[in-house]
Amino acid sequence: MPTDLSPTARALRAMEVLRACPGVTAGELAARLGVTERAARRYVGILREAGIPVESARGPYGGYRLGRGTRLPPVAFTEPEALGLVMAVLAGRPADDDVGAALGKVIRVLPESVGRQAAALREHASAAPDPWSTRPDPVTTSALVAAVADRRRVVIGYRSESGNEWEAEVDPWAVVVRHGRWYLLCRSHRADAVRTYRVDRVRQVRQSTRTFEPPDGLDPVAALEENLGTGWEFSTRVVFDAPLHEVAPWIRPPMGRLEPAGEGCVLAGSTSNPAMYAQEWLPTVPFPFRVEGGPELRAAVATLAARLAAALAGPPEDDVTPRPPEDDVTPGPAG
Repeated sequence: MPTDLSPTARALRAMEVLRACPGVTAGELAARLGVTERAARRYVGILREAGIPVESARGPYGGYRLGRGTRLPPVAFTEPEALGLVMAVLAGRPADDDVGAALGKVIRVLPESVGRQAAALREHASAAPDPWSTRPDPVTTSALVAAVADRRRVVIGYRSESGNEWEAEVDPWAVVVRHGRWYLLCRSHRADAVRTYRVDRVRQVRQSTRTFEPPDGLDPVAALEENLGTGWEFSTRVVFDAPLHEVAPWIRPPMGRLEPAGEGCVLAGSTSNPAMYAQEWLPTVPFPFRVEGGPELRAAVATLAARLAAALAGPPEDDVTPRPPEDDVTPGPAG
């Protein structure tokens, strides 16, 4: 809790707590606000002085609650907050769906000076869609987040990129957004191991009556990065003829775990799409390598090698003189 909030801001925060947790005690309110019980009672007094009915009851089941019919004040955005909201939406996805409609509603209720700038930013700033981002179903996502918050085990129906479908009973530890993709970090009881599932590929969610406790000190982002390349249908094993410290910067977490092996290193993992692994991931690593496993990845690499060899099978066109780009502009690196 920030320590530089004004008494009025803390009082408003106290009202949010009362709305979300009717019957909260002075001690619980103080803990949520990060203040003493005496200060918490003072903020309740500020609300009452402002005409907001806050009821209180004594006894073991007593506590504070907002009176019936209490209306919360409208949400107010500062100019940086409003512009930052528009920029976040545009950066995350083109605002042309229900998210765009929601953003439009927010802009329309902003004060005129702030709303005018936010509307101009939305109209004149363009966003190219991220080809790697995904849009999971909001209902599915909400169900998983609720299970995470309640520490409630769930049974999910899942469909992999290769089309295989299965059900798994999991302890949902966290929902993590990584580079535009939403992942469920969980412990799978089917596999008895940590697993990362793409939320957009979760077909259904059923809550269980069982609860769970997440690991102590869990860092969801770090755990996701560590486990992205494990648990998929097809195993992979690639040996690089270069030291680990040189290869490591070129390895993405979904490719597997890189370990030293003699003067080189070994990348061991798994994938649900051997063709993508062979065509998009391995060619970006600028070091000699050989694929020792599994058979699906070896077949995908062989197919790619045959295609590239066929592309060079014809006679070279020596009589074609390369021309400079139009307007004599030398193209630079992409991105």
